[in-house]
Amino acid sequence: MEPEIKTEDDMHVDASEFQPVEESLSAMQLEQPQGTGLDERDMPVHELMGVFYQRIFPYKTYYHWLNYDTVPTKSFTNREFSFNLPNDVYVRYQSFNSHEELKAELLKELPSKIDIGAVYTIKPKEKKTTRPGAFVPVEKELVFDIDMTDYDEIRKCCSGGNVCIKCWQFMTVAIKILDRALRDDFGFKYLLWVYSGRRGVHCWICDERARKLSNEARSAIIAYLSVIKGGAQQAKKVFLPKALHPSLQRSADILRSYFPQIVLKDQDLLNDDEGWKKILQCIPDEETRKTLSDAWNADPSRTSTDKWTDLVSELDSAIGTLKKNPKRADALKNVELEIMFQYTYPRLDENVSTHINHLLKRRVCVPIDPEKCENFDPHEVPTVADLLCELNKYSGNVPVKEEGERKLHDYEKTSLKPYIKYFENFVQGIFREVRNKKRAASINDMEF
Repeated sequence: MEPEIKTEDDMHVDASEFQPVEESLSAMQLEQPQGTGLDERDMPVHELMGVFYQRIFPYKTYYHWLNYDTVPTKSFTNREFSFNLPNDVYVRYQSFNSHEELKAELLKELPSKIDIGAVYTIKPKEKKTTRPGAFVPVEKELVFDIDMTDYDEIRKCCSGGNVCIKCWQFMTVAIKILDRALRDDFGFKYLLWVYSGRRGVHCWICDERARKLSNEARSAIIAYLSVIKGGAQQAKKVFLPKALHPSLQRSADILRSYFPQIVLKDQDLLNDDEGWKKILQCIPDEETRKTLSDAWNADPSRTSTDKWTDLVSELDSAIGTLKKNPKRADALKNVELEIMFQYTYPRLDENVSTHINHLLKRRVCVPIDPEKCENFDPHEVPTVADLLCELNKYSGNVPVKEEGERKLHDYEKTSLKPYIKYFENFVQGIFREVRNKKRAASINDMEF
């Protein structure tokens, strides 16, 4: 979990790391005296983090998630955690034997950010006392990182760390395409999609065989899923084969349904010559490029949707007239689809996925249901200050509970509740498989 707290606008909560704490801890009270004018949004960051770690952080389920069992395993005890502390102090190679140890350290240090690392041959905190070569990474979840800044050459609504509901649809497409490919093509089951807390999404693949993949195997998966290739200086970055692989065909079907709205309407990329010149550079036929350029310069007021219709029509016409030149005709057959892929297909951070020992920075964020990802709005995710306000309001308005009535967990008093329930179900799904494997192994042992 990486609760990175910067400003109020950047303080988002990650339910992938939030689970119900066993009881509401009250060592640090949130209530402010009436009439003081104090507000949770005016609290210093370290105070916000103190309340967060004391009352909301889901220590037990966080532990269960990274431990993958109800009894201690090396998946947790030999896992590296790294902390960002005040005054730009960065502490690596932290490890813990239990969620109690983790809790004690977080409450002591109040890190503004936690990075999750690999599982090593020995406990990371013992690294300095280990002979050279004995401390090596052995496993890590397969993680995908899609960052909105990688779309800056495409999106016109925002840039850098800024995100709006229009450009967020690029993340929706990425989730839909990668989720289907990882499940259908590789058979992975436990995919946790998480809003990174600021400008993108992470996918944690928690299946056992995914965690044990070598760097070479991870690179092979990335190569299989990578379609966009080339840097900012390369105009055409997608080259599709004549006959599409079923995975590419499946992705194409998704892109066709989103491209018109995202690229042509929301981003309006053919609205001006700067935008349409980039798209025309993806057409490997000078005559076709010139025909479209002349037409759009003659009537630049035409909408992006109209200009896209022109492009598709001109490509079809050119292919028909080039029958005597099959090489030129073949080069144009996939151009329409190649442009769709270049402008809407997921852009992957290879370093995050291909190296077992890569530290993934975990901000305070929330999980995303891939089945409902089109409804996710990052601006509706509560900030830490929002959560504290909600807790205070709840404490002031709720009637006294009857004797014997269940005491609510603090997260249940906030807008985090649905996110936490989703993550709770995800962890329970992993545990069901762990129990089933143990049961099957026990039966086999009895038979022998």
